[in-house]
Amino acid sequence: MRSRALPIALTALLFTGACTGSGEGGSEPEEQVAQVTTAAPGERLTLVADEDPVAAAVSASRTFFAVAGVAVLAAEDDRAGMLLGASAAVALGVPLLVGADGNRVEEPVLAELDRLGTTTVLAVGDAAPAPESESESDSPSSSPSEDDVQVIGVPAEPGAVAELLGRDLAGTEPVAEGADVAAVAALDPDDPAALLPQGGGRSDEDGARAADGELPEIEGGEPLASTLVLVTGDPAGLAGTATARAAGARVLVTDGATDPRASEELISTLAEDDAEHVVALGAGFAAEDGLDWKLETAATGTQLPGGGQVLFPGKMMVALYGHPGTGALGVMGEQPVEAAIERARAHAAPYQPLVDATVVPAFEIIATVASAFAGPDGNYSNETDIAEIRPWVEAAGAAGLYVVLDLQPGRTDFVTQAELYRPLLELPYVGLALDPEWRLGPNDVHLVRIGSVAIEEVNAVVAWLADLTRENALPQKLLVLHQFRIDMLPGLERLDMGRDELAILIHADGQGPQGSKQATWQALQGNAPEGVYWGWKNFYDEDVPMLTPEQTIAQVSPLPELVTYQ
Repeated sequence: MRSRALPIALTALLFTGACTGSGEGGSEPEEQVAQVTTAAPGERLTLVADEDPVAAAVSASRTFFAVAGVAVLAAEDDRAGMLLGASAAVALGVPLLVGADGNRVEEPVLAELDRLGTTTVLAVGDAAPAPESESESDSPSSSPSEDDVQVIGVPAEPGAVAELLGRDLAGTEPVAEGADVAAVAALDPDDPAALLPQGGGRSDEDGARAADGELPEIEGGEPLASTLVLVTGDPAGLAGTATARAAGARVLVTDGATDPRASEELISTLAEDDAEHVVALGAGFAAEDGLDWKLETAATGTQLPGGGQVLFPGKMMVALYGHPGTGALGVMGEQPVEAAIERARAHAAPYQPLVDATVVPAFEIIATVASAFAGPDGNYSNETDIAEIRPWVEAAGAAGLYVVLDLQPGRTDFVTQAELYRPLLELPYVGLALDPEWRLGPNDVHLVRIGSVAIEEVNAVVAWLADLTRENALPQKLLVLHQFRIDMLPGLERLDMGRDELAILIHADGQGPQGSKQATWQALQGNAPEGVYWGWKNFYDEDVPMLTPEQTIAQVSPLPELVTYQ
């Protein structure tokens, strides 16, 4: 909640040339110089997350400035004044504060002006003090003390602001509704434009009213060239964005995203210039759990097939399922790896015109294959040597495909088998799939009953894979849970959905008539926790009939994030 508004103790005297008395012998007073000192954030990541625009502007000022003999003030509800105030603040290299109506100023603003040591305030638009009446101007007044703050009011008109600044602005730039923060973020401190609301405000200089004073000379601060500021585009962050640009920090608008891994531009920016300090400016960032490690992951510059470091939403995968070197386990192995890559691309291509998401071709490789025999280790699962799988994984990754390693563990547990493939899972484009159908109890064998896995074991995989992802600063990983019966994943409502390192997807891989498949799809939907993603499997031989890409998109609802072919 804001503090109460207080009257501002300001005079109409100009700062430039004003003094508290004559020098010795009646000499001319010395011209005042306003000092400005920027302040680099002390931490690698600084969060400025006030919801209120007045508080947000003050917090940004405290973050980027230690001293500012001059500050700019605008009224929160005066869009023209805010935009042109931003232009003035960036041009002068001083903070932009919010919270005035021409007669009163918010208490937090007064406190910040005192902290900054501000002696001159440039009040733009509706924030400017109302002109004194003739009776007021004729009435005697006491001389200002050395602590008085001088206010210079200026209308929200480019000509008046440019004249006051003593420099030309880089033309007028109309700003569309909703684009204010982006326009401010793009201001050039060396040559800022005069920002104006599109279709409103003055864009010409003819007839512009003059300001009621002159600014002092400003001795600017050191630009914060090693500081990068993230803003979502929320209008409450406009003043903070202007203050950051005024301090010489770079500003990147994330278009609403609060997870740094979701912005391809931010990932590239962090990787290219390695900013020493990052400031997340906006209330939305406060709700982003793990902002620190997500930022460091983004700074690696590694991007997933299809871009970014977050899988969904925004992407749709279309995968071939199978095992290298054999067509008996799925279509992926019916041809050598290069031909399989082209086949995966051919399967994915028809989906792109049908969806808004980026369609990414993929492989789902069966890494451990359920066996009718116990084998030397007694677990009824054949673990494929990593050397056999690696060429397929690396070729797919080089071609821009995503890869999922599928586990059919028999009598052993999923974490034990996943650990065998850790070197492959440490690659940024490789995820993991669990196949409960082939998870046996201690005395079970395959094809006698459908297997299942306790939710505690699934959650152990969630923790293991999420830890691996974070420890290696990897992009988000896909964890697929295959299911075509509810009892394959008992206790699913207790699935750990709290690890943002992973995108967890339930893959409905039942086969048969489309009516039966749809019934299974709907039943699984009703039993799943909120937040999981969904996958659908098309079987060439077992489905009656197999859906075309157009039918898959039209008939499978909600739209799956993964479509697999077997």
